Amino acid sequence: MGTRVAVAGASGYAGGELLRLLLAHPDLEVGPVTAGTSAGAPVTSVHPQLPQLAGTTFGGTSAAVLADADLVLLALPHGQSAALAAQLPPTLPVVDLGADHRLASAADWEAFYGGAHAGTWTYGLPELPGARAALRGAVRVANPGCYPTSVALGLAPVLAAGLVEPQDVVVVAASGTSGAGRSAKASLLGSEVMGSMAAYKAGGAHQHTPEMEQTLSAAAGAPVSLLFTPTLAPMPRGILATCTARLAQGTTTAALREVLAAAYDPEPFVHLLPEGAWPATASTYGSNAVQLQAAADPRSGRATVVVAIDNLGKGAAGQAVQNANLLLGLEETAGLSAAGVAP
Repeated sequence: MGTRVAVAGASGYAGGELLRLLLAHPDLEVGPVTAGTSAGAPVTSVHPQLPQLAGTTFGGTSAAVLADADLVLLALPHGQSAALAAQLPPTLPVVDLGADHRLASAADWEAFYGGAHAGTWTYGLPELPGARAALRGAVRVANPGCYPTSVALGLAPVLAAGLVEPQDVVVVAASGTSGAGRSAKASLLGSEVMGSMAAYKAGGAHQHTPEMEQTLSAAAGAPVSLLFTPTLAPMPRGILATCTARLAQGTTTAALREVLAAAYDPEPFVHLLPEGAWPATASTYGSNAVQLQAAADPRSGRATVVVAIDNLGKGAAGQAVQNANLLLGLEETAGLSAAGVAP
């Protein structure tokens, strides 16, 4: 018998990806599976790609149901995790895929999400310096957002090394439609999305902005100001983040690549591509992989770092399983793959 894992919000896209990964995990097994409006429905009526769960139905989401597990993964909409987590036994390990426990600033939470700030948990981005040690001793982990994961992995090492300036960081990132969740929205209809790209929540309005600034400021050792423009791409999953920042004097492409290589060569999931090769979302599809590339443009005086991830993989469920492995003392890569699915 493996460690029993409860999944709350299992009817969503991230929840379905969590179930898929748990079914293939050598040390974890699916425990209580809960949902909101889908409670009582067969899991395979929502996730027909998971025939191993034929005969399993979604339960209602309650602390009593979730506590009958060794680990809880919360894949709930932002603002819904905190109250539920507060009812769980304090010794029960929990990984929250929502935003409720990511931000240190109550003012930022209130400005971008609204309501009372629930406090800050251990931030679950293992590749950041010092993160693994904190995760191995943690009981409550805040899984990073999908956009912040890509941006932090691209920029944190070069900011820490002083190769780019912390002011005037600009990020334009494209996400697949699954990043918007499973709820029906007219803007996500196939007829609206196919053959079209559109910006949304531009002008500093996106809720992931303070999370990005928080993580990058910690890496830089100085406040980072960031302008973030998210775009919706006509694909079901994936993120391509194009990050630019002003070059520190004397920074070259070779220097950027040297710092990124030093940070990520030992990492099982993060891959710096050969010089001249640029990331594509298709290369990370269905995996926990991160692909990145960097270049210095002396004419504009800016660095460009491009990062590709699967928003449901390293951007959500894959990273949650990676964090679960660490806090349970398992092999960090267990049940995860750096190999994408193509075509």
